[in-house]
Amino acid sequence: MASGSVDEAMRRAIALAARGLGTASPNPVVGCVLLDPDGEVVGEGFHAYAGGPHAEIVALAQAGLRARGGTAVVTLEPCDHTGRTGPCSHALIAAGVARVVVAVPDPDPVAAGGAVTLRAAGLQVEFGVRAAEAEAGNVAWLTSVRRGRPYVIWKFAATLDGRSAAADGTSMWITSEAARADVHALRGTVDAVIAGVGTVLADDPRLTVRNPRDGTPAIRQPLRVVVDSLGRTPAGAQVRDGAAPTWIATAAQVGAGPDGRVDLPALLAELHRRGVRAALLEGGPSLAGAFLAAGLVDRVVGYVAPRLLGAGPTALADAGVTTIADAIDLELTDVTQVGPDLRITALPRKREG
Repeated sequence: MASGSVDEAMRRAIALAARGLGTASPNPVVGCVLLDPDGEVVGEGFHAYAGGPHAEIVALAQAGLRARGGTAVVTLEPCDHTGRTGPCSHALIAAGVARVVVAVPDPDPVAAGGAVTLRAAGLQVEFGVRAAEAEAGNVAWLTSVRRGRPYVIWKFAATLDGRSAAADGTSMWITSEAARADVHALRGTVDAVIAGVGTVLADDPRLTVRNPRDGTPAIRQPLRVVVDSLGRTPAGAQVRDGAAPTWIATAAQVGAGPDGRVDLPALLAELHRRGVRAALLEGGPSLAGAFLAAGLVDRVVGYVAPRLLGAGPTALADAGVTTIADAIDLELTDVTQVGPDLRITALPRKREG
């Protein structure tokens, strides 16, 4: 059982780690809190950006000599390899830390092994404090390591009766300005935004991250990915405007599935190779259905407006469901009102068998 000070320190470390969402990738988000031998906080840090100092290094720099004999509370097992920075395990040993408390072991074979090195040097190492919370905060990176593909969030906006546009095709705007600002915040946490060519042809979206206060572009822009089997994206489409990096993914480049369209597992594998650890799937009921049918959606975020249309396209097309027994069941994890709309977050349940 963790002591109160260690438990609170891990809670703080998890909150610190979240500050790296959207900037630390392709590295994990990590937070660290250092306690002196009396349990007082003497240093804290988080991994802010790839290539920058890791959370443990930032915390050690703050603590200085006060770290000696103390406890390092870390959301992810300290790395044990030299990349753009040195191994955190060695830094903790050199600082004289006596105990390391870790929430989640590192599943990456390249960086794992920190606990072994620490124990070999005589440090006490414990795992599991607030593990579920730390795992949830780092789920995109952990998923990418374990599955070799990005963590995929499907975002949609719809009316209460499930329509994504009116019968005449108009869709601006189904949801409120507050909901659209929330979407920009969500985009800011991922490495890529994916849309189908049908959405590009119909709506000509920019798919960029913008400041909700004044509409100015964010400094960091995710990769814009257009799934375009036949290469139909117009030369003048806004996704080609240079405001953010763009990849028009064609079947000729990525490979085609049995239906002749872009092979989605191959698409995600290529995005992973390019350093994408989290991707937001936006726009295109057919593309969303294909991702869901292939079991490639890890989270669903739906913005539901208190409006009714009665006719018009739905937010989701064929997802491979032909009977109620095959329905894709979801586990609701959050329901929050955003302006007049509801933001519903859910996780697809794993199917047995």
